[in-house]
Amino acid sequence: MSLDHRLPEELEELRRTVEAFAHDVVAPRIGEYYENHAFPYDIVREMGRMGLFGLPFAEEYGGMGGDYLALGVALEELARVDSSVAITLEAGVSLGAMPLYHFGTEEQKREWLPKLCAGEVLGAFGLTEPDGGSDASATRTTAVRDGDQWVINGTKCFITNSGTDITGLVTVTAVTGHTDGGRPLISSIIVPSGTPGFTVAAPYSKVGWNASDTRELSFSDVRVPAANLLGEEGRGYAQFLRILDEGRIAIAALATGLAQGCVDESVSYARTRQAFGRPIGSHQAIQFKIADMEMRAHTARLAWRDAASRLVHGEPFKRQAAVAKLYSSEVAVTNAREATQVHGGYGFMNEYPVARMWRDAKILEIGEGTSEVQRMLIARELGLSA
Repeated sequence: MSLDHRLPEELEELRRTVEAFAHDVVAPRIGEYYENHAFPYDIVREMGRMGLFGLPFAEEYGGMGGDYLALGVALEELARVDSSVAITLEAGVSLGAMPLYHFGTEEQKREWLPKLCAGEVLGAFGLTEPDGGSDASATRTTAVRDGDQWVINGTKCFITNSGTDITGLVTVTAVTGHTDGGRPLISSIIVPSGTPGFTVAAPYSKVGWNASDTRELSFSDVRVPAANLLGEEGRGYAQFLRILDEGRIAIAALATGLAQGCVDESVSYARTRQAFGRPIGSHQAIQFKIADMEMRAHTARLAWRDAASRLVHGEPFKRQAAVAKLYSSEVAVTNAREATQVHGGYGFMNEYPVARMWRDAKILEIGEGTSEVQRMLIARELGLSA
């Protein structure tokens, strides 16, 4: 008996559909958006109409009734062409809508999920702070109960999808009290866009992901209803750790897509670029380089699909998700470097997709848990932590 890693027919159909969309719709347009640091609203609207933002959510909330495997398939195909579009989907689903889906009240779900699943609005995930970095527990933002309201003060940074014209909410972690031993109690609170005192800074000037939205957020006596608490008070840190565990699978799928896109572009270029009187792909040095790139992308795909399958089947997946995120992100960086080398001087020109892929790859080793954090998690899961 052998393992069958092929996608079931419905997921293969989804893969083909998103592949065609990425090549026919995203590829011709995204370069101009990217170079102008502009958000691709028209592409995002089309993704919404396709149901991509609702892939892993139940139909009763406007979703497509799929799961994280379906989301990963879509992310990989998008990232083969462009990572800005892929991260907009990933963050909108894994970080924007999933906290509500897992921990929201029925009223919160009914209010927000249909719009989020349709891509009509985007949600954001306000966790990282300027002085926190990888220490997600070092939250300085506070929320104080005042009657039937929370009063929020603090700052968040590097928040994706937080300042677009269609951003509807940010779910924010904040200290809402302390234990008897002085340990901070971190809670999650929904803050709708446009709430007085909630300020969204101008977009960051970034190395990559230039067609996605990333900003700093500040909260100055921001008042929201007490009913905007997401889940139990004091459970926000645990909630977001769960969200990050799942999100690492999505980032791994995205990174795999970038790695595979580097293979695609390198094969195409090596077949047509002439050197010394013949295509460079006929030279063994180039063949071996691209073969190694394909090997890495293939292995990364097996890793993220294994983690997603475990999640879908209700099995422990934390270690597998960390492995997949760590490996695929490092593979993406390596393949982007090698693809640029295959292209030579043209790989340094922004008119070629590999230049964009090179700029986009590095953040994958940082966002949603650095490579160092992934190694810590893997070691801990193996029972090696103190």
